[in-house]
Amino acid sequence: MSEPVTDAAYAMDAATMTDAPTEREADTMTDAQTKREADTMTDAQTTGVTTTTDVPWRDRSLPAGVRAGALIAELSLEEKIAQLYGIWIGASDDGADVAPHQHDMSSAVDLDELLPKGLGQITRAFGTAPVDAAVGARSLARLQERIVASSRFGIPALVHEECLAGFAAYGATAYPVPLSWGATFDPELIEQMARRIGADMRSVGVHQGLAPVLDVVRDARWGRVEETMGEDPYLVGTLGTAYVRGLEASGIVATLKHFVGYSASRAGRNLAPVSVGARELADVLLPPFEMVVRDAKPRSVMNAYTDLDGVPTAADGDLLTGVLRETWGFEGTVVADYFSVAFLETLHGTAGDLGEAAAAALEAGIDVELPTVHAFGEPLVRAVADGRVGEEVVDRALRRVLVQKIEAGLLDDPAAPAAAAQGTVDLDPVENRALARDIAEQAIVLLRNDGTLPLSAPARIAVIGPTADDPLAVLGCYAFPTHVGVHHPASGAGIELPTLVDALRAEFPAAEVTLASGTSIDGGETHGIADAVVLAASADVVVLALGDRAGLFGRGTSGEGCDAETLDLPGAQAALLEAVLDAGTPTVLTMLAGRPYVLGTAPERAAGIVQAFFPGEEGTRAIAAILSGRVNPSGRLPVSVPATPGAQPSTYLASTLARRSEVSNIDPTARYPFGHGLGYTSFAWSDLRVESAEATTGGTVRMSLIIENLGDRAGADVVQLYLHDPVASVVRPVQRLVGFRRVELEPGASVRLGVEVPADLAAFTGRDGRRIVEPGSLVLGFGRSSADLPLQANVELVGPVRVVDHTRALHPVWASERIGPDPL
Repeated sequence: MSEPVTDAAYAMDAATMTDAPTEREADTMTDAQTKREADTMTDAQTTGVTTTTDVPWRDRSLPAGVRAGALIAELSLEEKIAQLYGIWIGASDDGADVAPHQHDMSSAVDLDELLPKGLGQITRAFGTAPVDAAVGARSLARLQERIVASSRFGIPALVHEECLAGFAAYGATAYPVPLSWGATFDPELIEQMARRIGADMRSVGVHQGLAPVLDVVRDARWGRVEETMGEDPYLVGTLGTAYVRGLEASGIVATLKHFVGYSASRAGRNLAPVSVGARELADVLLPPFEMVVRDAKPRSVMNAYTDLDGVPTAADGDLLTGVLRETWGFEGTVVADYFSVAFLETLHGTAGDLGEAAAAALEAGIDVELPTVHAFGEPLVRAVADGRVGEEVVDRALRRVLVQKIEAGLLDDPAAPAAAAQGTVDLDPVENRALARDIAEQAIVLLRNDGTLPLSAPARIAVIGPTADDPLAVLGCYAFPTHVGVHHPASGAGIELPTLVDALRAEFPAAEVTLASGTSIDGGETHGIADAVVLAASADVVVLALGDRAGLFGRGTSGEGCDAETLDLPGAQAALLEAVLDAGTPTVLTMLAGRPYVLGTAPERAAGIVQAFFPGEEGTRAIAAILSGRVNPSGRLPVSVPATPGAQPSTYLASTLARRSEVSNIDPTARYPFGHGLGYTSFAWSDLRVESAEATTGGTVRMSLIIENLGDRAGADVVQLYLHDPVASVVRPVQRLVGFRRVELEPGASVRLGVEVPADLAAFTGRDGRRIVEPGSLVLGFGRSSADLPLQANVELVGPVRVVDHTRALHPVWASERIGPDPL
């Protein structure tokens, strides 16, 4: 494996102190002198750094708010504002952007000028260029020493990194993307992953992670579909809650994004305006954030880039303060998505200059400007001096920032992390890889199987397609090798990424495995299709690998800024698909993609269809294990697979008029619906019981069913609970997911699965804008997908219309009772 370049590490080293006492020197100090004093003692004599514990902000016995208030009283205006922005050392301005408009927004910062005032955050010390983790940790520690020693009060910076599908650092585990998390329907597994991600970040001195994405897919053409957990708000909220619990439990500040509406942009275009109504906002886009804020207690939220009906979210006080803080009670920090404060001037045109942009964002509720100082620097200082924003508004944001730093221990012990001192850091240990493989195996969705799968010792396997021999085909746009590493090819990927053809050769050692690409992912070449067809015709079975290339801002077919005009397969892949199917050899279509695509005639003609949403570094091995039958597939679709390329925007959360009708020639019916997925065993559902068909609008409905594994191998079934409200005071979706439970059973085993369904789950936003539970008829159904509900019960809610708020019940309560052999 190639060695990482160390540009970013050297950049950090150049910015750090070279004369601070060494750790050995610190260790030889008298017991009365702490390590913290040793690191800053010499500089304190010349710069006036306050490091003693006899000041209230250093007193650990005091509440964090009291400590923050005491420190605020001592800071100058410039020192206060310095805590409200980050700096991005080593950020590129050469056009290879990893953030919108980075090339024209990035500028060099003068640390000698900035640091005496202090610093709020350090942006992506590990996520800007390939850096050996141990070297990066030591460099980061030296930078923190300089920050502490350069300012009067010695406040370290908070360090943030991306962690969308793993810690976005060189050599760190690349887990499946969030769309694959959605396909697992397994919150416990996602929480385990988040704990490991957080532990890796903490080991090198990172404090905050910019994840999870809680956007709900509204249009699959949007490039960032891969970053979401699906098209259902309950699924997104439940898995997002699990992720945040795991990340926060490891000590990392979780950051919910993008608040709110980003995924509902017009025509699925990145950063395009959003024109949703108040009810769609309240009932579809806000609920995942509401659930996670309430149930997982995240410490940070990031605004969306977009405007909602003409109001930029970065300056929307109704959302950032009214909803988030005053209604939901959020107490953490709101950080700006990269450059979004400056965008109020440059893109939205709602501010005349950066000072006006800073005042608007700060008043609305943005506390920290990321990724680097623009509007919250000198322009904000001038805005306060000019009276455009009061210093008390600065203090409001500063209090939140300082409380977070105090609670993280940054004012107590800013020493370098232990792992850095040991000189070695492994960000991709075997335990991580094993977990990445478990998630990939549970996330892969078997869409179709005519009985060919699992493969039975084929002698000749033709592996065809543009993603068959591409090691990056398993990664989304925020994995380090695709996000940053592609701009540093000499460094290599930093992690092992077996290709699909390599994984198949390892899984089927006795088979002759041949390879042909046929075409590229999006180049449109057709000259290789004929050779691919010849290869297909000579094989016993074809594994046809199609899909996406993750990238940023048009450099891929999926990812941020890589939106699609239609849901046709990119390039000439559709032509390759049909030509290979015409060859007549049993063909297993294997999708390695970041969004769902139209699959041509494969749903009718392919022997099998396997859907993998960028399944991470262990993804190809997971696919091979499923094709061989070593693993029984159990994934379920978190997004619908379309039947036609132009029926967007469309999701399963559709009212009657949004479905197929006789008054439109466009049929939006999905080819494979939300929640669909097959396996290699069969489950029988029977004996639906409803304790009472009537409940009050504040009551509970109790239901149960029996699930039996009829097959000869262990497997997992996903029971999905849907709610249909046939008559309501406003238009409602025909079906809506309100719960799910993953059930694992041995062959012949059975369980009675019961659920208590609070009437609160039927709540929606009424005509007057209040959330209500109405009396009337409901249909609760146990479904295998949103379109397959074999067991349904009619229930009646009685009593008055009931107004509910953010404290309402958000989840059903499940319980299971064994009635056959022990479940797994």
